[in-house]
Amino acid sequence: MAMTRQHDPSNIPAAEQAAVPSAEFTCQLLDLSVSFGDRDVLENIDLAIGPADRIAVLGDNGSGKSTLLRVLSGTLAPDRGERRATVPGAIAYAAQNPQLPGTASIAEVIDSYHHRLRQLEELIGAIGARLAQAEDAEAERLLAQLQLVTDLYEAADGYSVGPRLDSSLQQLGLGGIPRGTPVGTLSGGQRSRLALACVLSSGAQLLLLDEPTNDLDDTALHWLETTLRRHRGALVLVSHDRVFLERFARRIILVENRGLTAYGDGYRGFLRAKAAERAAAIAAFDSWRDELERSETLVAKNAARVAAIPRKQDKAGFGHGSFRLRSRDHGSTSRIRQAKSRIEELESNPAPRPAEQLEFRMPHGGDTPEEPRQPLLHSTGAARRGVPRLVLGEMTLAAGDRWLVGGPNGAGKTTLLKVLAGELPVERGLVSRREGLRIGWLRQELGKLPGETVIEAFAAALGIYQDEAVSRIFTLGLFAPRDLFVHPRALSAGQRRRLELAIAVSREADLLLLDEPTNHLSPDLVEQLEDAVADYPGAVVTVTHDRRWREKQGVHRGVRFLEVKQGRVRFDR
Repeated sequence: MAMTRQHDPSNIPAAEQAAVPSAEFTCQLLDLSVSFGDRDVLENIDLAIGPADRIAVLGDNGSGKSTLLRVLSGTLAPDRGERRATVPGAIAYAAQNPQLPGTASIAEVIDSYHHRLRQLEELIGAIGARLAQAEDAEAERLLAQLQLVTDLYEAADGYSVGPRLDSSLQQLGLGGIPRGTPVGTLSGGQRSRLALACVLSSGAQLLLLDEPTNDLDDTALHWLETTLRRHRGALVLVSHDRVFLERFARRIILVENRGLTAYGDGYRGFLRAKAAERAAAIAAFDSWRDELERSETLVAKNAARVAAIPRKQDKAGFGHGSFRLRSRDHGSTSRIRQAKSRIEELESNPAPRPAEQLEFRMPHGGDTPEEPRQPLLHSTGAARRGVPRLVLGEMTLAAGDRWLVGGPNGAGKTTLLKVLAGELPVERGLVSRREGLRIGWLRQELGKLPGETVIEAFAAALGIYQDEAVSRIFTLGLFAPRDLFVHPRALSAGQRRRLELAIAVSREADLLLLDEPTNHLSPDLVEQLEDAVADYPGAVVTVTHDRRWREKQGVHRGVRFLEVKQGRVRFDR
């Protein structure tokens, strides 16, 4: 991390040249590629950002979203292509996991993020000092330079940066930490919020924000949204928060398969476009399949007709009878030849098979619980004294129930799910479960996956042969074919989450336990997952901080809200 540079007042012209860029806003990526080792992350991409753009970057974890922001910020040089950036009001980048020197103090980190404002302040002072001793001709030149520098400083609200910074730190829960504290003593979440506070108070014209809503409570989230509404420049953000995306994104950039795809009309426009793409893919596949079946039927029908014609038959009359009979197959043979050629063409250029819609299934293939409202499990004064402790008390989960679980981090929400599933014992009371109860898990903590490839891990989890596993996982569309034979340890967090999801939707279950189900998934896949849960007739217990998920699931008839606080579970209503 670069610390603040001190300028020599005797070298004002060089400093001024560095601090006063062209008035034209330019931020472009041209035919740009980035690789890490033998892995291509971005390939031949183009992107242009305008001075008032509001862009959200979407994609699975590991797809290259953060890499794109690093390239835009200038902190990562591309392997090929060109970055053109002339931003008069500066670029400020808040990384999701900022790499800050552990020995640096909070004050030094703040200065490193605000170095441009410090630079402008020094220039204003240095030019003013020179101006006091300048002759008329030089004074006129210095006045013009002072005006340029002052305009830049005022455009960044430099005079109010101190109060803005204080407010930012206070709102993000860092106001009480002394500025001399080494950043190495801060938690990961605190370091991210420190970077966010510095960037939002910097007055920069182009803000690059990587998952800014992570680790924020409702108060801090409200403050963040209010602050961004006041921002007059450009904004490029990476976020999985769909409410946040709806409010701030005017354009969507999807990072997928090393490339970028642009969508207009905000997040809702993106969802409509993705739905239209899916509908078009289904129509194209159905048309391809229908034509293939027609061609195959045509071959079979005409082959049967040809087979029914006698090869030779005696007939009086100039010896031409057998020739005329054989000639009757000429039209059929031609049609067979044409149909076989068409079959070969279709099979050589198949339409991609659309992914199946995600669907959670009940045991026995039923669409409704076998015995509606039948108790699935019941807690009778159950409690455990472990860390974190958990007191369930009296509660019953019935078939078809919906529970939404909230509470602060570390309160015991994941522990609750593990107790419900029988993975953690209770030390007092009893948790009884219906005999034969099948439970489907989507865990927050991604556990160790068996096998040497994705296919082996998927097959082992479901207890099926690998040939069957290939066809099952391929139809879900959660993995590109090239990724099915990657070692599970080489998967990104988003890919591991997709594998867990593939396993969960491929098992039959009476009860779904979903622990932060939106983590590491792209927003459009979360939308599919939401629909699958809404259509599932079994019981669902969900732990989530996702605002849109809670909003959508909260309208489900009979949903119950649970809060886990200080180890005690209670129903809100």
